[in-house]
Amino acid sequence: MPIPKILLYYVFAPVADPEAVRLWQRDLGESLGLRGRILISAHGINGTVGGELDAVKRYLRKTREFAPFRELDAKWSEGTALEDAPASPHTPYRAITDFPRLSVKVRDEIVSFGAPDELRVDEHGVVGGGVRLTPGQVHELVDERRAAGEEVVFFDGRNPFEAEIGRFENAVVPEVASTRDFVAELDSGRYDHLKSSPVVTYCTGGIRCEVLSSLMVARGFERVFQLDGGIVRYGEAYGDGGLWHGSLAVFDGRESIAFSPQVEVISHCAGCGTPTARLQNCSDPACRSRLVVCEACSAAHDMSCREHAAQE
Repeated sequence: MPIPKILLYYVFAPVADPEAVRLWQRDLGESLGLRGRILISAHGINGTVGGELDAVKRYLRKTREFAPFRELDAKWSEGTALEDAPASPHTPYRAITDFPRLSVKVRDEIVSFGAPDELRVDEHGVVGGGVRLTPGQVHELVDERRAAGEEVVFFDGRNPFEAEIGRFENAVVPEVASTRDFVAELDSGRYDHLKSSPVVTYCTGGIRCEVLSSLMVARGFERVFQLDGGIVRYGEAYGDGGLWHGSLAVFDGRESIAFSPQVEVISHCAGCGTPTARLQNCSDPACRSRLVVCEACSAAHDMSCREHAAQE
């Protein structure tokens, strides 16, 4: 029985002709029956794709054959299901149900902070970012600084609705509507008191931390670290037995994933207050945010950010 798999990946590296890479990636993905989203810029590539295990493995191998993408950071997770028939007459592979289609686009940024001119990238990745730490090294840093009477600050590089269902202990969660708000948030002075503190940035798979860390370093934060591989890699190492609490929000049909059956539910339904980690899109078509909503409230009526704000 074919196995549905999802691949989360990125690499920062100079790309001379993003449009040519887009066409190659589109053709490669379609030939393998993949679905998902791939973004390409002069700074590199960022994608989440899914399909049959063999197809996704072939995709990863072929993508890494392109020299700038050789050091591509890849993380695997379970998909939900595969379609009953092949994705098209041109491929023997069946498509995954977690994505509606394959989207391959060229953008100014492979993660949208709205600051493409601030980002510097060379063949080794982002220039001037934070110090990369493995999950084990994060624990060592926390223990070392606590022994010295100092707390490590975890700084969430995601949207607040992602942090609502899962986050690190005592994390700082900036009130941003999207990653494009981080530049103004950092420039506001709200976090200047952290400039001399040890700060560990984190996000889903590590890519948002790459940019966020470099922005913080450029603004005078003195001890910036970043969780290499993001929450996904941390969950692979520690599951729910470390400093992470709750579920991980993802941007596909699964909505969220848990690292173990013993996952701690830290969020509550926006409608009735029942503990739940279930996410759904805001019912307002103009809104791109998501809300924590239990199945009962979702079935009973639409939920919007405006309604949620009124209840609070």
